[in-house]
Amino acid sequence: MLGVAKDAEQKAIKDAFRNLALKFHPDRNKEPGAEEHFKEIAEAYAVLSDPKKRAEYDARGFAGVQGFSQEDLFSGINFDDIFGGLNFDFGGGNPFEGFFHRRRAGPARGANIEASLSIPLERVASGGEEKIHLRRPSTCNACHGTGAEGGAAPKKCETCQGSGHITRSSRKEKGHVLIQQISICPDCHGRGSIIEHPCHECHGSGEVEQDETLTVKIPAGVEEGMALRIPGKGMPSRDAGGETGDLFVVVQSAPDPRFERIGADLLRQETIPLTDAVLGATLQVPTLDGSASVTIPPGTQPGAVLRLKGKGLPEFGSGHPGEMYLRIGVYIPEHLSREERELYERLRALGSKEGWNFKKVWK
Repeated sequence: MLGVAKDAEQKAIKDAFRNLALKFHPDRNKEPGAEEHFKEIAEAYAVLSDPKKRAEYDARGFAGVQGFSQEDLFSGINFDDIFGGLNFDFGGGNPFEGFFHRRRAGPARGANIEASLSIPLERVASGGEEKIHLRRPSTCNACHGTGAEGGAAPKKCETCQGSGHITRSSRKEKGHVLIQQISICPDCHGRGSIIEHPCHECHGSGEVEQDETLTVKIPAGVEEGMALRIPGKGMPSRDAGGETGDLFVVVQSAPDPRFERIGADLLRQETIPLTDAVLGATLQVPTLDGSASVTIPPGTQPGAVLRLKGKGLPEFGSGHPGEMYLRIGVYIPEHLSREERELYERLRALGSKEGWNFKKVWK
């Protein structure tokens, strides 16, 4: 599963897991089956990284590790040690938590929410912190989400005995058919409980709208559309005492008139005069960290692409710098002065006299 030799050392196993986990983590890979593949990779690492579990696997194969629960498998893995160097802490909490724990009984968890964040390419290159403004429902502090004044527990509805619905039964004489009609309880409106003294802050809903400014940690080289998780900043639970959902911040690169982003590479269109394309020239072009001097070779053709090594964005995960590419366009003058026209006529005559061959240009 990890693609390592049977006698691989721990460092090789750790590196292989790290690379594959970055490739298939569901926050980065939206392809069908990526999450399941990610779990399989993590389970393989959990076995191979533990000497005892690895010995059981080497001796008995899958049968040797079938008895381990997921808590047993993953409790000993320090994900911060593996991914901490990449700033893989998406706003707090372990990015892998939630994949490997059993669902706990109790109040339902609140829904996750999603927000978009547009950042400049300079922030993509350096990483760091960005602010995001959010308006969302949150648990009312005055009643702790119960909806009742002072946080008192709601009273069970006596009409429906807490079920939230009313069942009425009738029997037809012929055929002795029993008919049941189920309707929403008119007293509690389906909640199963009644709030006798509603909270003055939330008016009995248990929620209040809240404006919040959050700090998002941006990893260097963050990929287009990557979702960064901020735990506990989603929707509140509908059940009193339930856990709040998470916020997923989807990061996009802000449009930049200077560059087009293609992964870790940057593309820039540069248009030069015809004379510079023929004779060659030196240009100063903008980069993310200033400017760079670029030599245009004599005879540069329209559409030619020049590479500026290491002037792109850092690659997420490895930190290796991408490239910057200059696509060269050539400006053909539309209006000529008398002197310019004379010079171009002389140039054309010279080309005809010298027998210039243009076929190679179109090959």
